[in-house]
Amino acid sequence: MAEIKSFPPARLVCGIISAVDAAFDRAEARLAGEFGELASRSPRFPFDVTDYYEPEMGAGLRRGFVAFRPLVDPAGLAEAKIRTNAIEREISAELGTGGRIVNLDPGCLTGAALIMATAKNCAHRIPMRGGVYGHLEILFTRTGVRLLEWTYPDFRRAGIQEYFIAERRRLLAELQARG
Repeated sequence: MAEIKSFPPARLVCGIISAVDAAFDRAEARLAGEFGELASRSPRFPFDVTDYYEPEMGAGLRRGFVAFRPLVDPAGLAEAKIRTNAIEREISAELGTGGRIVNLDPGCLTGAALIMATAKNCAHRIPMRGGVYGHLEILFTRTGVRLLEWTYPDFRRAGIQEYFIAERRRLLAELQARG
């Protein structure tokens, strides 16, 4: 019988989608206040592979990512999603837009995979807690990433993959240094 052990620490990350620089800046500041100092931020990539959010958030959307310095228990990902949804509403109210101006999607980066949190159910998503599902986005290999049938279209971009490969390297080095 396999012994049950604690999960290894993981790196909390968060995707930010918006067309408004002030919303990106406010989101990064609020997320850092909630989850800890930022370890890194990606470039802001055009979010043009789908128009899913345009009716709600307008055109010209971009997606960026941030990673947080403190390592976390991956079991807390559902709670992070619940909190980021509240932060979305708070930012929209603060900027007085009357509607959604920013989308925040937290994820958990491990040595093996990137798991994003979502409130949308689908056959391949795992229920976690409170209406939040885990979406296995990317698997890491020794030489790069393995994309899955359901990997989001923008995560197929080389720049996004390069960001997460670099973050994985930093995570593995930090875990190794901890022993």
